[in-house]
Amino acid sequence: MTTPARAIELDLSSGRIRAHRFGPDDGKLTLCVHGLSANSRSYDYLGPELAAHGRSVVAIDLRGRGWSAITRLGTYGWSNHARDVLAVATALGAERFEYVGHSMGAFIGLELARQAPSRVERSVLIDAIGIPEPASLIPIVAAVQRLGSVHPDADAYVRAVRNLGIITPWGPVWEDHYRYDLVPTTGGVRPRTDRGAVYEDMSYAATQVPRAFWPDLTMPTLLVRAGIPLGAGYIVSAGDREDYLRRVPRSQAVDIDANHYGVMTHPATAAAIRSFLP
Repeated sequence: MTTPARAIELDLSSGRIRAHRFGPDDGKLTLCVHGLSANSRSYDYLGPELAAHGRSVVAIDLRGRGWSAITRLGTYGWSNHARDVLAVATALGAERFEYVGHSMGAFIGLELARQAPSRVERSVLIDAIGIPEPASLIPIVAAVQRLGSVHPDADAYVRAVRNLGIITPWGPVWEDHYRYDLVPTTGGVRPRTDRGAVYEDMSYAATQVPRAFWPDLTMPTLLVRAGIPLGAGYIVSAGDREDYLRRVPRSQAVDIDANHYGVMTHPATAAAIRSFLP
């Protein structure tokens, strides 16, 4: 039976955080973080799959996304988001926790390994570990451009996102994910996710060298790589995959027959993560 998500609100020093919990309150904590312009509902498939084994799975809306606080510019970036993740774990009473991050969430996982390696028991990095192939970024930019746009109604907005053709297969998880983010505005609806926050994180990422974080991955780490390119390129190149396995001592990797978005709703992704987490 599917585990329903329960919304929780957490007041951090950096701002209010909305999250969704799957599974029991007292299970081993697994914190899940979404991608650049996504939100916690991108874990509506993986969350119940992991919670079915007794975990307390908590998926976070990062600040500036979903229904978490939109804070001033200058407060975003991987390092600040990582501090929020640590504060969420503390607020939930967990000194140590498991971590699952998709896309930018995986880069935040690298930053967590740098900031507080003793607190992360195991880390799952979903389709991000190094610098993406340039062609793969074109669809990412196209997805970000929806922010700030006004559509007549929720159906029109979801149809516009689906018509981008980058989320395959499309299904209920993505339908709910994009509807969740909408707020009414003059002329219809618009995404609540803040364009300024997303652009700041894009600019921040351009200044980072992800490989420089790899030595900090001292905990067991699983790379889940999308085996189907996004557009004409891979977010994780074959070379980065092999270098990661060679240079990160406690690392594993699995390729999934899906693209950067489809990997989040693929049964093989859930199976690989369940196998990796004790």
